[in-house]
Formats: sequence, C-alpha cells, structure tokens
Amino acid sequence: MKISFTKRAERNYASIRNKITEEWGEKVAEAFEQKIIDFLDILEEFPRIGIIEVADKHIFSFQVTRQTRVFYRIKQEQIIILALFDVRQNPTKKPR
Repeated sequence: MKISFTKRAERNYASIRNKITEEWGEKVAEAFEQKIIDFLDILEEFPRIGIIEVADKHIFSFQVTRQTRVFYRIKQEQIIILALFDVRQNPTKKPR
C-alpha cells in the first residue's frame, strides 16, 4: 500500500521534531525520526495495526512513542497519514 501525508501531518511532524531538537538535541530527534520510519514500514505491511478511532470514516490511530499518536485513514489501496498528535495536548484536538 502507498503511504501519503496530509499537509497537516507534515506540519505536525516538523513541529514535533523541531521541539524535540530544541529540548533534547539532534540525537534524540533522529531517534524519533527513526521510530516514525520504522512505524511506516510496519504500517505498509499491516495497515490495520492501529485501533479504530472513527469507524465510519475508517480512521485508525497508533501510539508510536509515549507522547506521539499517529492518526491515519485507509482508503482503497492507500494509507493517508492525517496527523501526528502529541497526547499531552487537549484531546478535543484529535482528528475526527
């Protein structure tokens, strides 16, 4: 399956990576990036690995790190990454 990112997901990723770099340094940011890459490799093989968040919209989520949850949608033969969500923020901001 092909994986693509929404603009929102790209902004979320950049924001989280920048924050990690500022607070904990480049080495930790690179480890975060590698976790995301590893997750995407697994997701490509097993698209239903996450939990169903919104069944009628086919939105799933997966906790990649203690602080980061990835929301995605399966649409035909494509996986669309909708958002990377810092779980420490207000839960009403989650994709619906």
